[in-house]
Amino acid sequence: MLNSNHSKEFIMQFRAIRLCLTTVLALALASCANKNAQMSTDANAMQETGWTDHFNVSKENFTNTGRCAYFVLEPGYQMTYEGKEDGKPHRLVITVLKETKWVDGVETRVIEEHETENGALMEISRNYFAMDKSTGDVYYFGEDVDMYKNGKVTGHGGSWQSGVKGAHYGLAMPGSPKLGQMYYQELAPGQAMDRAKIVSVTKSQKTPAGEFSNCVRTEETTPLEPGSPEYKLYASGVGLIVDGDLVLVKYGKNIE
Repeated sequence: MLNSNHSKEFIMQFRAIRLCLTTVLALALASCANKNAQMSTDANAMQETGWTDHFNVSKENFTNTGRCAYFVLEPGYQMTYEGKEDGKPHRLVITVLKETKWVDGVETRVIEEHETENGALMEISRNYFAMDKSTGDVYYFGEDVDMYKNGKVTGHGGSWQSGVKGAHYGLAMPGSPKLGQMYYQELAPGQAMDRAKIVSVTKSQKTPAGEFSNCVRTEETTPLEPGSPEYKLYASGVGLIVDGDLVLVKYGKNIE
């Protein structure tokens, strides 16, 4: 039989162990709750009426070059945009590279985006696209992002790839856009869930690069940041001509 002192020591040790186990269990339950909440948010967002979130194109039907009416996927094609964001001059250069990359079993085309603010490098991203040869639909397979500050990489926010951690490619641009069409462009739960709704197919727009008519206007949203829509404009035979506050200043085949 334990004496009084040993009994007290045993009880104190037991209570300490019980407290430790209770804390560990509480943390584990909280972690599960957070994960479940995020999964629930993503699932609820994808179940909203009208949004197309399932794309199942045969891998043999993809090509990494070509063009549809509003999206150019030809190596050497380049577009330059300028404007102000938060009062600061921004410049964005989008280039279709000769490079390809295998993503989720598909050889995709690499499109590089190079963005500066006040002349200082902000971001370089490598985006992966492929086109359905039958429909002209262009699909988005993910991106690798490098964020910069003072010339140094500071992070990779927004990076994702189809086939990794439950992510799936989304629709970047329909081959034949229709008014009211709603589709997910990115399907990376908890990371990237951009979606677009076509709100006009008859817009006209004047930019430093020219005047365009019958443009497709999209409203982009994400369930990860509710209430923050962005608008883009696409011209036939050219592609993206307005991206938020940035407008097209020049475009064409600039790389051999």
